Amino acid sequence: MATPQRPLSPHLQVYRWQIQMVTSILHRTTGIVLAAGALLITAGLVALMIGPDAWNCFTGHAGAWYGQLFLFGWTWAFAYHLCNGIRHIVQDFAIGYRIATFVRNSWLSVIGSLVITALVWGYVLLGGGA
Repeated sequence: MATPQRPLSPHLQVYRWQIQMVTSILHRTTGIVLAAGALLITAGLVALMIGPDAWNCFTGHAGAWYGQLFLFGWTWAFAYHLCNGIRHIVQDFAIGYRIATFVRNSWLSVIGSLVITALVWGYVLLGGGA
């Protein structure tokens, strides 16, 4: 018995990338990054609880270039997830479903997250933070 040919669903190669696709994928990805960061925050709290040696080890890694890079990325992920989450909450009230508004708000999520990250790290690097 022959297997009937079933239509295949279009894949990513078929679609032209749009900001709406990117923001959806980034929202899921930043959620995963935030979960990983929460585990590292927990590890820092455990190190703080264990004692000064463990805490110094943790802060040594957090202050190294790779720790700073992760913290920068985690800050951006937090800011993006926050901005895009606010956009989603607004859409839950049936506001902003026109295509032009949806595209504008998607760009605002991306740009807003970059501005928030720049403000936070500007404050940290200019001596106001750790």
